[in-house]
Amino acid sequence: MAVTLTTPKTLFGAFAPQSQAGKLASGLATVLLGTLFIIACSKINVPTWPISVTLQTMAVAMLAAAFGWRIGVATVLLYIAEGLAGLPVFSVGGGPLYVFSPAFGFILGFIPMAAIIGLAADAGLSRRVLPLLGVMLLADAVCFVMGYGWLVAFLAQGKELGPVLGAAFEGAVKPFVVWDIVKMTFAAVSVTGAWSLLRRKA
Repeated sequence: MAVTLTTPKTLFGAFAPQSQAGKLASGLATVLLGTLFIIACSKINVPTWPISVTLQTMAVAMLAAAFGWRIGVATVLLYIAEGLAGLPVFSVGGGPLYVFSPAFGFILGFIPMAAIIGLAADAGLSRRVLPLLGVMLLADAVCFVMGYGWLVAFLAQGKELGPVLGAAFEGAVKPFVVWDIVKMTFAAVSVTGAWSLLRRKA
């Protein structure tokens, strides 16, 4: 049975080896290297509470747009597994107790984010900057919804829900909107720019 990790419409599909064994090996290597990229972007952060400002969403968006949904989601799942296993891959460490942190909802949000962007890339949208940026912003919004919901649940224990909803929005959504638009724009331009370089060399 053929190993289908992505489509020829993604950067990975354009560069992947022709043999099935080569595609599988390069796919696994890409997933592992992808986690290193997310880790590096998690360490570039401003430690604000309750959510730190990092480049993780940018990294997830770039990986999914370049490699498709299967590799994108696999990379995020491996990254989360590394963190929960105790490796210090998150912005402030790691370990199984990290599921009780206020930021873990955003980390879980990377999964649907990678899936949405990766599916768009598999369909060929990673070559056009405005459609890709639109998908990235949509996927980023889904990540925000998950992170916001998790943070509300984290803060609402034994408290009135009304003030918590406002506090969670002020602390975890409002300050990040502009920054995430900038990050998604950079991610979209980077991936479509890679396609432009590929066409010039072809």
